[in-house]
Amino acid sequence: MQKVVRTLLSVALAVGVVSATRSIAQDGRPSPGAVFVMTNAADRNEVISFRRAADGSLQEGHRFATGGRGSGGNNDPLESQGSLTLSQDHTLLFAVNAGSGDISVFRVHGSDLSLADKELSGGSEPNAIAQQGHLVYVLNAGGSSNVVGFRVNEDGRLSQIPHSLSFLSTNTSGAASLAFSPNGQFLVVTERETNDIDVFSVQSNGTLSPIVINPSVGPGAFAVTFAPDGAALVAETGPTGGQNASAISSYAVSSNGTLSVISASVPTLGAASCWNAVTPNGEWVYTSNAGSSTISGFTIGSSGALTALPGTVVGTNPTGATNLDITISADGKFLYSLDAKVGEISIFGIQSDGTLSNLGTVGGLPQDVGFNGIAAI
Repeated sequence: MQKVVRTLLSVALAVGVVSATRSIAQDGRPSPGAVFVMTNAADRNEVISFRRAADGSLQEGHRFATGGRGSGGNNDPLESQGSLTLSQDHTLLFAVNAGSGDISVFRVHGSDLSLADKELSGGSEPNAIAQQGHLVYVLNAGGSSNVVGFRVNEDGRLSQIPHSLSFLSTNTSGAASLAFSPNGQFLVVTERETNDIDVFSVQSNGTLSPIVINPSVGPGAFAVTFAPDGAALVAETGPTGGQNASAISSYAVSSNGTLSVISASVPTLGAASCWNAVTPNGEWVYTSNAGSSTISGFTIGSSGALTALPGTVVGTNPTGATNLDITISADGKFLYSLDAKVGEISIFGIQSDGTLSNLGTVGGLPQDVGFNGIAAI
């Protein structure tokens, strides 16, 4: 893979947004972490926090208003990954407000949040956010599909970058996710409706180069994430009418923005595999298979090649969960699945061989009311 790392972005990566802070529970003692989910409610969008215990179990904490409005709807109305995104150092949490066309930034204090800023997204119906150093890009799925760039300071305040708006391949692209490459050189966007993967080079001033459109190797490109070595990992829902025919592919990103296939459409043995998450150590990637209410797991090789874990399907959610987005705790010990259809979060322990152990669920959330987005520290 060809890599060119610009000095400015290297400094941003090294410094981060602000120094990492310890997670503090409400009683003042250090807490292992927290999980956040977003209601996406049309009248008042909120983020719900959960305190995470050392054994991975969750206790609901508080609700924090984003100051904007979600899209509302039923199960998975945003059809995206990254609607709720933590900064690299876990000190900031970004949330989209699809209904009011803006994005919110929270400062993270363990499982507590404080609203730092809310700004217009620069487009219509924002549904995903990506952050790298002091750069933030938002994906606007409505109107003329586009991405817009911002700079974020240490206090969580956003300022839009002049001339940072870039359009996708078509106005009706079905934009679903975006991610920065680990070296900050590229921003990659997936388009559901066109089955394309867009690559933009990130310029020294934070703007983007002209779009490079790459066809997905398999049908149903949905979510993109990156392995630490720079391989782009794309979840594929699979062909229409296929029976547990979803897959995941990996790509190398060339300096000119073209993609080279490393692993082509490795089967997940699940249905509607739309979301994926990579462990912090870069060893494994998991897909959330909404159509079969399961989780599949894969080993990531040094070259970005994907190998299915034994059995491929390594986790099973409650019947009818229609599990959406998934996230992994910052210590790499736990995987959490947003089972929005049944109003639950499934909890899995990540074993030393990458397999999952089912640790139960936490319930009490409203069912089938449009929840989207999950993030964990």
